[in-house]
Amino acid sequence: MSRQRSLETILKAEYVTIGELVRLTDTRYSTLKYYTEEGMLPFEQEEENLTRRYPREASIRRIQEIKELRKEGMTISEIKEVLCGNNQKTSGITG
Repeated sequence: MSRQRSLETILKAEYVTIGELVRLTDTRYSTLKYYTEEGMLPFEQEEENLTRRYPREASIRRIQEIKELRKEGMTISEIKEVLCGNNQKTSGITG
């Protein structure tokens, strides 16, 4: 079992775990896992240990964007369409 990194360390890290994103965005683990599985959150995965690593700044922005769209009453399907349209313009994330 790994020890949790301090918030200070997390805030400086380029990549974070899903558990750290829970802390940073005050979003439920199950929700972030769902967004990941739906292709709404970008991540990298190291083959050896299968740990998903999320680019911290891009992921936080994306989660905030999803939350805003949910507040506006959009469905996950609608949000995915919006995100796919924005992906090329705003994030610069590849993969």
